[in-house]
Amino acid sequence: MRILIAGIGNIFHGDDAFGVEVANRLSHRVLPPEVRLVDFGIRGFDLAYALLEGYDVTILLDATPRGGPPGSLYTIEIDPNAPGGLDEPRIDVATHGMNPMRVLQMAQAMGGFIGRILLVGCEPETLGSEEEGQVGLGAAVAAAVEPAADMVEALVERLLEENRGTPNRGPTLESKRRQQWQRLQ
Repeated sequence: MRILIAGIGNIFHGDDAFGVEVANRLSHRVLPPEVRLVDFGIRGFDLAYALLEGYDVTILLDATPRGGPPGSLYTIEIDPNAPGGLDEPRIDVATHGMNPMRVLQMAQAMGGFIGRILLVGCEPETLGSEEEGQVGLGAAVAAAVEPAADMVEALVERLLEENRGTPNRGPTLESKRRQQWQRLQ
């Protein structure tokens, strides 16, 4: 199993930097060899091309306004194969430089196999104004960074454990990639 952890956000828009900050925190921890951690910031094309590498699971880290108190943490599973899966109206992902849902759509349009997608998000308090921006997280979101990093580590551990405990999971990622490649030719 291969897992991509993708930190997303704009460091010049206050709490939108949540994903970047969690990725930074995770970079100081020892992660399993099956995990690749990348701070994508607002580089949507880089994330799309990384998704083409065929990860089994991608964990997006991002500010996620859902109406809760600032600093609230969410884990949301996004099913890219469900009708409207990447157009899910209830998932309001910040659009301050990169829209992760559009990046996932782009990767699919380029022929990429999009595995399981999990979003670890945090309710932002402020993103700063578009003109002036804001550097630094608000207090509630800053306090959520460490618990979010712990949440991601526990999620990775659970995913790897589930993968080890399932003897026959059906088609492998490699066989899915081959099938997809054959359809494209």
